[in-house]
Amino acid sequence: MKMSKFLSLVFCVTCVSLLYVYQQTEIFRFAYLGQKKQCLFEDLLDKNTVLRYNIKRNGSLVYIGSKIAKSNDFQMPESYRLVRLAPDKEGALKKPRAQPIAALAARIFSVKSEVQAKTINP
Repeated sequence: MKMSKFLSLVFCVTCVSLLYVYQQTEIFRFAYLGQKKQCLFEDLLDKNTVLRYNIKRNGSLVYIGSKIAKSNDFQMPESYRLVRLAPDKEGALKKPRAQPIAALAARIFSVKSEVQAKTINP
């Protein structure tokens, strides 16, 4: 074998070996990057779950009730009053008439009138 053929064969084997080693290192590098991204994704997913839990907990009636109970300005009424709407002869409920000035203002400013109920005092 000539020296030039031997050197060219060694050069080709070395190049193929270097390419193979480079390919294997890139495979491991991408695997580590993928693992880092997977860990980051799982952390973000955990944070999302915690935030959703906090939103549900802070919006729950129990939490809101405990916050209201802590404040001194909220009071439940001591007595309840019943309201009765008397039906007219056709069976429809009567709507109390609004005062004429309020009705006029409602028509002018396109404000809808409100239904007013009277309390029953036993």
